[in-house]
Amino acid sequence: MAEIPLSLAEKTFILHGVDADFRNDGRSRTNYRDFELETKLMDQVHGSARIRIGNTDVLVGVKVEIDSPYPDNPFAGKLEFFVDCSANATPSFEGRGGEDLANELSNALAFAYQSPDAMDLSQLSILPHKKCWKLFVDILILECGGNLFDAVAAAVKAALYSTEIPKVKGAMLDGGEADVILSDDIYESERLNATNFPIFVTLCKIGDNCVVDPSSEEEMCSSASIVLSVMPNERVSSIFKSGYGSLQPTTLCKILESGAKIGAELNNGLMTALRSEDKLGPKRQIIGFLR
Repeated sequence: MAEIPLSLAEKTFILHGVDADFRNDGRSRTNYRDFELETKLMDQVHGSARIRIGNTDVLVGVKVEIDSPYPDNPFAGKLEFFVDCSANATPSFEGRGGEDLANELSNALAFAYQSPDAMDLSQLSILPHKKCWKLFVDILILECGGNLFDAVAAAVKAALYSTEIPKVKGAMLDGGEADVILSDDIYESERLNATNFPIFVTLCKIGDNCVVDPSSEEEMCSSASIVLSVMPNERVSSIFKSGYGSLQPTTLCKILESGAKIGAELNNGLMTALRSEDKLGPKRQIIGFLR
């Protein structure tokens, strides 16, 4: 992450604001900033989404290909994440500076989606033991301004929600080789059931309290952060910690409880926004990067 130089007075101001449950942008400790979200931005992929939270800007594209399933999981499809940190996102990403963060993000997403309750990969199966769909989720960090994990996870869920998989008309074995017949109609497709897909909730410890959706300045004042992947039923599918600070067991329990509730509310809000956008139909205005 990019480090923003803060004076001792600025850090003290942020710390006292968090203690008083009044952050420097007017939010309480459990309030998120407004999201700017748009899906189906790119014609060359099967699904896409762009999200902006404050100064954090993330673009996600999903491509679909026919592949062979893993031998130890022949009735399921495949899901692969790739993260690219643009050198323009922050000066610390120049050269190979963003590789560690990209690997951390892709691994966190893989852990979050590996639970069968989070995503049922059997819906990507075409012909067991022979053919399945493989989803390539490409994530581009355009700008990094705090709360990157939450923004990435929300953009990934929105992109997967908008993904249109070509409809399979038939699948058969011909001389031991699998033959998949796809629909000739490019508009005939199937959608993924994204209801249970998880999102991330980052709880940033500042002083004796934790805040959600931290800004880049607040992240500089934090000694430790807990990132939860939460499904709509408040179930946590994965958890990891970053930062040098420690947490008491009672504090961690409170973080898990509050993070699960916040994640469920955020999931419901995101799905409501995506369904509302769907109702606008194909004639909806696409803003894209023209703002």
